[in-house]
Amino acid sequence: MMMESRSRQQAAYWRDTLRLLGVLLAVWFTVSFGFGVLLVEPLNRLPLGGFKLGFWFAQQGSIFVFLILIGVYVVRMGALDRKHGVEED
Repeated sequence: MMMESRSRQQAAYWRDTLRLLGVLLAVWFTVSFGFGVLLVEPLNRLPLGGFKLGFWFAQQGSIFVFLILIGVYVVRMGALDRKHGVEED
């Protein structure tokens, strides 16, 4: 009985973790590949600080978004760890 409950807890933890990773990877893909490669031409029609927006996403924007995603991952994983009782001291 105890092992079954623990197994369910572990499955719930990994389901939540994989959901978070999926969302973060989708955002990263959209910004880096979508904005920096696929949509570069339409975005280049919009200026940002003297540069074309598509160029900015390809060169700088995807890096900034990636760093933000790392911060979001750290915060959200801490919350998930606390929620599922697996936080570190």
